Amino acid sequence: MEKQQWKYLFQVPENKRVRVIVHTDCKNEADDQFALAHHLMTPSFDVRGVVAGHFDGASYGYGPGNTEKASYDEILKVMDLMGLSGQYPVLHGAPGAMPDPAAPIPSEGAEFIIREAMREDERPLYIACQGAITDVASALLLRPEIAERMTVIWAGGGDYPKGGFEFNLSMDIAAANAVFSSQVPVWQVTMGLYKQFAVSLAELQSRVCPCGAIGKYLFENLLAVNEKMSRLGMPWPHGELWGLGDQGTLAVLMEERERVSYDMIQAPTVLPDMIYSFDGHNRPIRVYRTVDSRLVIEDFFAKLAINFGS
Repeated sequence: MEKQQWKYLFQVPENKRVRVIVHTDCKNEADDQFALAHHLMTPSFDVRGVVAGHFDGASYGYGPGNTEKASYDEILKVMDLMGLSGQYPVLHGAPGAMPDPAAPIPSEGAEFIIREAMREDERPLYIACQGAITDVASALLLRPEIAERMTVIWAGGGDYPKGGFEFNLSMDIAAANAVFSSQVPVWQVTMGLYKQFAVSLAELQSRVCPCGAIGKYLFENLLAVNEKMSRLGMPWPHGELWGLGDQGTLAVLMEERERVSYDMIQAPTVLPDMIYSFDGHNRPIRVYRTVDSRLVIEDFFAKLAINFGS
């Protein structure tokens, strides 16, 4: 199959490009598809593959053990609507959470992460994790030596210093503890920051819906999820606004160092109630305080319009 040709009038120098594995619980709700499309349209990224993540702690009717397959199918659908079918490896992740922080769950996704990390390539490798961090933790437990060969970017976890409930963390606390206690570099985008990636339904109707089959699907799927959450009586989302929080994994790679700020904080141990505990044993990780969320959202709108607009 002929490879999709993006319609940009610019090229990113090869020495400025990085390797990225996208890890997404793509059918969990409706911002995941936006983030997947954005990663694929970004020429700074050499997307090596996409791993389907579970959201088994909140199965939304798919049933226990079936959420990873729902994510896998949704990844294929997004790629098909973008004209990208068959152009990237898509791997199955674990069907559910780890039973404890020392018990990896082997999967295609974990093995793919290991293979790409061990492959000889001068360019850095980043794992853009937008959900439960099960497959990253499993890969690290299966082959601890990959820790020095990649960086984990995770949109997940409550804000420091206290922590508390956060959806992606709640899907696999054991996996988060496995990653936090490892030696892999972690760049964490916590809930307070990823909530800054806010959009209105009106701007999505204006700037996403007209952009081909993928734009129409992104918009209409978001409306459907909005309505579904309302029928379930959930207080989230707001009703006329939405959050594209998974774009946080893209923001920390796209933006110049001077445009962001972060703290180096000792990686916590996460307690069962998702409160952070600090015992001095874990190494420091990078926890972001600020990114330019509107820059990243506007970049998504522009790339969608350039490639799929009329």
